[in-house]
Amino acid sequence: MKIQILISKTSWANKYESTILAKLKKYSKKLKILQSHKKLKKDYDINIIFSYFKIIPKKYLLKSQINLIPHESNLPHGRGMSPISWQILENKKKIYFSLIEADQQIDSGKIYYTKKISIPKHFLFDEIKKTQLNTNLKLIERFIIHYKKKLTTPKSTKQLGKVSFYKRRIPKDSEIDIKKSIEKQFNLLRIADNQNYPTFFKIHGKKFFLKINK
Repeated sequence: MKIQILISKTSWANKYESTILAKLKKYSKKLKILQSHKKLKKDYDINIIFSYFKIIPKKYLLKSQINLIPHESNLPHGRGMSPISWQILENKKKIYFSLIEADQQIDSGKIYYTKKISIPKHFLFDEIKKTQLNTNLKLIERFIIHYKKKLTTPKSTKQLGKVSFYKRRIPKDSEIDIKKSIEKQFNLLRIADNQNYPTFFKIHGKKFFLKINK
């Protein structure tokens, strides 16, 4: 089986490239991670669009037999960007993880698997991302095992219900309100990437950055 994986250059997932390869290499003798859909190769069995920020034209999707996207919401609610972060800010107690087929519209493909988990309230950014990584890898492995054994894709379902979208988070979304307590803004603090997108506040005409560790 030949597997290729797409991860954007600026994605958090690049930090875990070795983990992803180690998990999936037992299923494939030909396994590679790419950072551009224009580098996708022909005649691959599976293309995993792991954390990729562009819509992929159909001609590139056709280079693989199957194109999979792991997405962290109860689809069709929560299509779009940064779904875990937005749901934590919404105080969701359970977060759905979905493995879907890629198509020409954002996160609208048929659903192969879902899994619902709780993310502990004390988890910070790195712990949240490791949970996201491991849960998505379990769904991907489940798909691959079925596909290798049955030589066909698992049963899928269409997305039903009201569609909603999350926007991509930008640095401004990490601004702390100095008039509110830390307790009320703890979720905003814990989803912040200390290295790339730390939380901040403005006072006396200056901008101050906050980093959180435990």
